[in-house]
Amino acid sequence: MENTIEKLNALRSSTPSKWRENAEKRRANRAWLRYSQIIAMKMLDRMDELKMTQKALADIMGCSQQYVSKIVRGKENLSLETIAKIETALGVKLIEISFATQPV
Repeated sequence: MENTIEKLNALRSSTPSKWRENAEKRRANRAWLRYSQIIAMKMLDRMDELKMTQKALADIMGCSQQYVSKIVRGKENLSLETIAKIETALGVKLIEISFATQPV
C-alpha cells in the first residue's frame, strides 16, 4: 500500500488543480455558455457547408484565427458586434430578435 501511495505522490502535479474553480465558473455562466455552444455548432455546420477554414473566417471577420478557435469551442462570451460579423461572413442567421409591440 505504501508503495502505491509513493507512486501516486510522485505523479502528483506540483501546481494545485483548478477543477473546482472551473466548475464553479461554468455553473455561474451556464446561460451564456449554452448560447455560445449553440452558436458554435451553427458556425461549424455552415463552415463545413462552405468548406471554409477558421483562418479564412478570421480574415473575413478581421480577427485572428485563435479568436475564431475560441468561438468555435463554445466558450467565448460574444458581443452583438461579433455575432453580426459572423452572420455576415457566413451568410447565416445566428440569433433572432423580436421586439414586443405591446407594453410589458
